[in-house]
Amino acid sequence: MIRSVIVAGALLLAPAAQAAPVERLVEIDGPLKGVMLAPEGGSKAPAVVILPGSGPTDRDGNNPLGVRGSTYRLLAEGLAAEGVASLRMDKRGMFASAGAARDPNKVTVVDLAADANAWAAKLKAETGAKCVWLLGHSEGGLVALIAAQHGRGLCGLVLVSTSGRPLGEVLRDQLKANPANAPVLPQALKAIDELEAGRKVDTAGMPPALSPLFNPAVQDFLIVMFKQDPARLVSAYKGPVLAVAGTTDLQVTVEDSRRLQAARPSVKLVTIEGVNHVLKAAPADRRANLATYADPSLPIAPGVVEAIAAFVKAQSGS
Repeated sequence: MIRSVIVAGALLLAPAAQAAPVERLVEIDGPLKGVMLAPEGGSKAPAVVILPGSGPTDRDGNNPLGVRGSTYRLLAEGLAAEGVASLRMDKRGMFASAGAARDPNKVTVVDLAADANAWAAKLKAETGAKCVWLLGHSEGGLVALIAAQHGRGLCGLVLVSTSGRPLGEVLRDQLKANPANAPVLPQALKAIDELEAGRKVDTAGMPPALSPLFNPAVQDFLIVMFKQDPARLVSAYKGPVLAVAGTTDLQVTVEDSRRLQAARPSVKLVTIEGVNHVLKAAPADRRANLATYADPSLPIAPGVVEAIAAFVKAQSGS
């Protein structure tokens, strides 16, 4: 009899099954397309706009250059499980949003920042939240910082794997770090100097190895990019900021996130051991690390979603 009472009590105390999150397509003025994922009954849930990284990266975090880890889809699903709503989108001129720009190479980070604020307003209206968060990954972190300078209705920023230096500095360091670049280094550094000064570069006499980096089709984009200083932007923003860095990120170092914190000491920095650029658990070994970029079966590394969800819920009073 006693055993029966205990079992019955255990059944009474068992939590109800969690309802599945609800996903639906959203759009702005037709051409811009995205998808919103919200916890069931999560009308009061904190809400996050996920801003993608560089290049032809889609709403799920994949691109035709070999990245198929579905990082943003997995991140959105993880956040929904933690009670956080999210919106992720295809960038202007790409994928489902291709109709929003004739030439995606002409879409600058300033244009993307304007879109970020429009998406934030959309998510705010869809959820009824008092404010929404901008979560930028990699280059998306820079987009978030630019957007926040004039954004309204923002709770704050989450900067994931985001550089703390201007792109020109990053490129110089990357080029100098590879001894194989020695023969082309003077020409490459001069090209960076020119683009930083707002002048286009003639690539006719460039070695083939440099042509993709300084392709004339992307030079307008680069000129605008080189003007942006993440440290200056974060110091000018007054809202709460979380910076998340992985110790095995091959593209953006933990030191970059520390630079953001140094520029504004109130930035909360979370460093997660063994996490790479696409937020998967990965070793420092380059080959094994990069292999995770193409594996959507690998989950987001433990600690990433939890850190983000805890921060936005604490700041939102949830």
